[in-house]
Amino acid sequence: MKKKMLAVFCAACMVVGMMAGCGGSSDDETTAAPKTTEAAEEDTTEAADAAEDTTEAAADNSDMLIALITMDSIDQHWVTLNEGAQEAAKELGVEVQFMAPNTKDDAQQIECVNNAVSAGADAIIVAANGPDAISSALQEAVNQGIKLVYVDSPANVDAEATFSTDNEAAGKLAGEEMIKALEEKGITSGSIGIVNVNASTDSTVQRETGFRSAFEGTDFELLETQYGEGDAAKSQTIAENYITQGVVGIFGCNEGSTTGTGNAIKASGNADIVGVGFDKSDAITGLIKEGYLLCTMAQNPDVMGYEGVKAAVAAVNGEDLGGEVTDTGVSVINADSLQ
Repeated sequence: MKKKMLAVFCAACMVVGMMAGCGGSSDDETTAAPKTTEAAEEDTTEAADAAEDTTEAAADNSDMLIALITMDSIDQHWVTLNEGAQEAAKELGVEVQFMAPNTKDDAQQIECVNNAVSAGADAIIVAANGPDAISSALQEAVNQGIKLVYVDSPANVDAEATFSTDNEAAGKLAGEEMIKALEEKGITSGSIGIVNVNASTDSTVQRETGFRSAFEGTDFELLETQYGEGDAAKSQTIAENYITQGVVGIFGCNEGSTTGTGNAIKASGNADIVGVGFDKSDAITGLIKEGYLLCTMAQNPDVMGYEGVKAAVAAVNGEDLGGEVTDTGVSVINADSLQ
């Protein structure tokens, strides 16, 4: 049985994913017994055939290698996405190798793509750090017949399918939650800070766009966006600078940005500042419970990973997925929902 393995690790880090009845005495009953036995034998045969079909299907996929490449390997968001991917991989009998740098870095993500191509991957599932930088590497992979599926954040290359949040709509929802909380405090004006990842990551740019749209027509002033590359410590410093400017609210656009925002509000001792964020982690839910974050927009990364692998397998097996984009949903996590 052929097994394809990656020959080269990503420069920063590669994470290998985890992962009867009794008969009576009458003539009628005696006559009925063989029929019951026959039916049971048929059911058993059908079940065995179904199990055999499942085994054969898994065996058919046993040589299939799928590379899962995310923005980094640190955020709990990506760890959860990989867990969903590995669940689907186990069900379908394929190998999914989880690869990511330990920080958001275009060059390292491109290297992961190149390594996957060199190893003979049949499909690549990717969450692009930015839509442009990685596109050439992905196009070369597609040109070689490798199937491409996006999760969370796409690049500028046509893919078989995409599984992501409707980020603009979710960002607007985050803004609406902040406005509602501020108005409940009697605050109808003031400045708002935004901590984003960078100016190129498609998903977080859309979240910011949606967030800003929620404030149109209000008396709130949205300050110039600051970028922390998704790093919690850098994001905390940015949020602390916003706090010194007297902001009434801060929006974090991803897990690290949100954690940094909550930590900054906590360190300031000013729980009246409304912090709203994106993604779910133990640190974020802890800050919500403590009252330093109002809420977070929780995505479903496990669904992205699970459905991404299913789509990749289908595409490799010849199914035309039509480039469909699937919204995997979002929910508002606040103190009430965590009780």
